[in-house]
Amino acid sequence: MRPGAASRSAGGVSSRAAGEERALTSVAAGDRYEEPKDLPRLWHVTLSVSGQEAPLKEVRRALEQLAHDHPFLLTSRYANDHAEIRYWEEARDLHDAAAVALRLWGEHRQSAGLPPWEIVGLEVIDRETYHQRIAEGCGPLPAAPVGVHPF
Repeated sequence: MRPGAASRSAGGVSSRAAGEERALTSVAAGDRYEEPKDLPRLWHVTLSVSGQEAPLKEVRRALEQLAHDHPFLLTSRYANDHAEIRYWEEARDLHDAAAVALRLWGEHRQSAGLPPWEIVGLEVIDRETYHQRIAEGCGPLPAAPVGVHPF
């Protein structure tokens, strides 16, 4: 019997010593588990838009409608000529997350009544990088309070 393996008696009761750990049999010794590369991951997205001035009430209402239509939005900050939207996106890789983010404003301009602003900034980082930045105190503050707020 190999070290750490438990033997079974005829009654099915383990004969390993108290405190002795069972050996894993599903992974060969020395092998490491690796996440499959094609599984979705979480990406933190910050989308910045700007353009001609619009009434603050209309900007707020539009961002609230966007958040209602897509509850994945964490927080939006706005002024009369620019806004920032932060949210988590589940995607296979950075390219997919960025592609979705770059379509967000244009695809929902009509349905949410968003101003005709252009995207002027995009940051997409993986979950680990986001949490590392927060821990180091050099990342964006966590989205609190969640919702739509003026700058």
